[in-house]
Amino acid sequence: MADMTHTLTAIIPCNDLDVSEAFYNRLGFFQDEATKGEHDGYRILADGRGAFVHLTGAEEGWVVPGRNPFGVYLYAPEVDALAEGVRDEIIGRVKAPQHQEWGMYEFALSDPDGVLVRVGWPSHLLSP
Repeated sequence: MADMTHTLTAIIPCNDLDVSEAFYNRLGFFQDEATKGEHDGYRILADGRGAFVHLTGAEEGWVVPGRNPFGVYLYAPEVDALAEGVRDEIIGRVKAPQHQEWGMYEFALSDPDGVLVRVGWPSHLLSP
């Protein structure tokens, strides 16, 4: 596991752990060999650079895609590379990251259960 000096990790309830894990795999999150496997409906995924996503099985009827109020934000400098793997799922007319007025270069999509997933990096930190 990465150096864990200080971090906050999202715990995301899922209707189907396999489907959700496959989605987050496409964003670079995988089970660590030390924690691999499902433990009572709970999976820990990491990107190897300090970001984690914990997936937990949801009670039937609790998580409703299309009405899910949850969201997560992945700060990652390789915004364009991550967008390539999910381009068709990007929310909005433009299926690519964009510079936003709030200073982020980002894109958004929904996970299989309707969690809003934003991926971005501060515009001023990107190479020209």
